Amino acid sequence: MTYDPVSANPLAGNPLATRADMRRALADLFDPLLPYFSVANARVRLDAAGAHFDRAAADLEGFARPLWGLAPLAEGGGEFAHWDRYAEGIANGTDPDHPEYWGAVRDKDQRMVELAALGFALALVPEKIWNPLDRRARANVIAYLKHARRFDYADNNWKFFRVLVDLGLDRLGVDYDRQLTDTYLNQLDGFYIGDGWYRDGNVRRIDHYIPFAMHFYGLIYARLAEDERADRFRERAALFAKDFRHWFGADGATVPFGRSLTYRFACAGFWSALAFANVEALPWGEIKGLCLRHLRWWADKPIANRDGVLPIGFCYPNLLMSESYNSAGSPYWAFKAFLPLALGGDHPFWTAEEAPAETMAAAVPLRHPGMVMMPAGSDVVALSSGQENLQMRCGTEKYAKFAYSSRYGFSVEADERGFAGGAFDSALAFSEDGVHYRVRETNEDAKLAGDLLYSKWSPWPDVTVETWLLPSAPWHIRVHRVTTPRPLMTAEGGFAIARRDLDADTLEATGGAAYAIGAEDLSGIVDLGSSIAREGLCQKALPNTNLMVAKTIVPQLRGTIPAGETMLACAVLALRDTAAAGCIWAAPPGAPPVAELTALVRDKGETVSAIQAPGHMR
Repeated sequence: MTYDPVSANPLAGNPLATRADMRRALADLFDPLLPYFSVANARVRLDAAGAHFDRAAADLEGFARPLWGLAPLAEGGGEFAHWDRYAEGIANGTDPDHPEYWGAVRDKDQRMVELAALGFALALVPEKIWNPLDRRARANVIAYLKHARRFDYADNNWKFFRVLVDLGLDRLGVDYDRQLTDTYLNQLDGFYIGDGWYRDGNVRRIDHYIPFAMHFYGLIYARLAEDERADRFRERAALFAKDFRHWFGADGATVPFGRSLTYRFACAGFWSALAFANVEALPWGEIKGLCLRHLRWWADKPIANRDGVLPIGFCYPNLLMSESYNSAGSPYWAFKAFLPLALGGDHPFWTAEEAPAETMAAAVPLRHPGMVMMPAGSDVVALSSGQENLQMRCGTEKYAKFAYSSRYGFSVEADERGFAGGAFDSALAFSEDGVHYRVRETNEDAKLAGDLLYSKWSPWPDVTVETWLLPSAPWHIRVHRVTTPRPLMTAEGGFAIARRDLDADTLEATGGAAYAIGAEDLSGIVDLGSSIAREGLCQKALPNTNLMVAKTIVPQLRGTIPAGETMLACAVLALRDTAAAGCIWAAPPGAPPVAELTALVRDKGETVSAIQAPGHMR
């Protein structure tokens, strides 16, 4: 029988509709880890791939991250047969004389990240991992946590990690310098922008770290520490929910955007944390639906290895999209989705009837991340003004494309000298020599005027591009004004869709247009009267470059622009409707005059918050 990778997914076949289903899902996801616990239970090593930190920290990551789900399970009265392993592992990992010692913490150390899960578990269920320890082991745990607190944590969501350790120390009645806690909480407040939105530090980007880190930890604090700050965290999360719900399609998929997407269903963590903190930001039936639909969306994806372990990747194993800080244990931050297991069965999150999904009726502009969320059938597309992340692998693809889709995701480039074969989905690429290329990496300016996005960017210091993006659901329109002192080759891509074997797809490419029809989807791009002629191309992208599927086709427009000023305009469409070629595709929208777009931005444009991080203005 042919191996079906989906069958290894621990969520496969789980209806994920009830508390019992979620408990089963957690157990099924955790159990494949058991063979990989070390002899003394302090480390979990899942493969030989490395991260930028040392092996001991990576093994701690594999050990600690499941606690984000296991601790809520125990708090809610769920059964877990391996707490003895965790108690033993914590005792041995914090013992400097033990062979499985986790190693001493230093400045901005990965161990700080994983100790947050330990602090959380100690705060929630000390009877499972603290009470069984003898006096010497308890002294070692306290000494280890207090030692870690002395060092500088990275100037972003990491500051919450010390706060979570402190919540654990509070639960144990340990004395420590609480001034450090207050300092970090004040600094975290400094990342708040408004309307429920944060930045993750002093950076020009806003991504999934806002819901599954900044709000997630803030809501845990709000549940465990009743004070004025807790009230603020609740209020901010309630505001954020009204925007963030638009990132999810009717099938539960979210728009993948930014870094650390290997955390997968951590993207449901925000909805889970609202329930944990008892914040009815939306009706409970809606919160429940957003959370559980997202988990169900993952249940038929090949996200696990043959043994059921979650590898690095998004919808399938894929190291190309990973970050330098992703070790084999990294994906288990996905367990953040299981916070509702801490709630009793009588909590309204569980008793409410799950509200049906709502399909977005019209475009929704979001000024802070610089996006316009628009419907594409039952899916969601985020038009993006472009953000900046020049530190991460493939950071440009993760932050600076023109559009991101809940169904088609985005692609990363696998060859920096591959202009001829580049995917360039939702991007405009330039090349001087037909080999090397440049795309949008950062913006000099980005504005939102109603549902119109504008950005100004430079692929080279002497080349300027102005881009306007406008929704025309299910299409979107792109207009670019390019000023260059020399001729440049260009390639502009639509969305990447799944490619079938045996060349079974329908590919059409002509002067000024290209579309592809796959098993379930149509994707196309059509020129709208650019000042140069562009040829259509259906690009068979390099394998394993797209987050959603391993093999893709990307319709493109390619042409050479002369020195001087060139106008490029196109309309882009992708739908899970193969019949769209006979109707919707035949009637693309027109591009508004540039003078009209320019006037609208001039008169009504507001600068996008994401590019205004203090100290990073360009």
